Amino acid sequence: MSELPDWFGPFASRGLAAALGIDVVELTRERVVATMPVDDRTRQPFGLLHGGASIALAETVASLGAVMHVDRERFSAVGLEINGNHLRAKTDGVVRATATPVHVGRSTQIWSIEITDEAGRLVCVSRCTLAVVERRPSH
Repeated sequence: MSELPDWFGPFASRGLAAALGIDVVELTRERVVATMPVDDRTRQPFGLLHGGASIALAETVASLGAVMHVDRERFSAVGLEINGNHLRAKTDGVVRATATPVHVGRSTQIWSIEITDEAGRLVCVSRCTLAVVERRPSH
């Protein structure tokens, strides 16, 4: 497990990732791994893991991986496109997302994400394209 960088603290304590219970357990330039509970926060009305929660998890790990490749004082990475194929239903427990870079360029990045269950079976596969943009000055 990698040690999480100082800038990560505020991210973990607020926003959608915090609301969904996403826990980042590894954060490197080569790989980002996070877990998310399958519970009332992340299930749809029929009791299954909500596809939108899976996609939120996928974009979270891809975005974190992308910012590991930029000068965070000057640039940010924002989602341009994401897709997901939901392969297996999940009703409880925990899912684990692993993101790895496919392409890391100056202006775009593409990340591949696999979401698995506790037995390592694929629940969802996703691909996320991110734009590297200059940060705007704070007001």
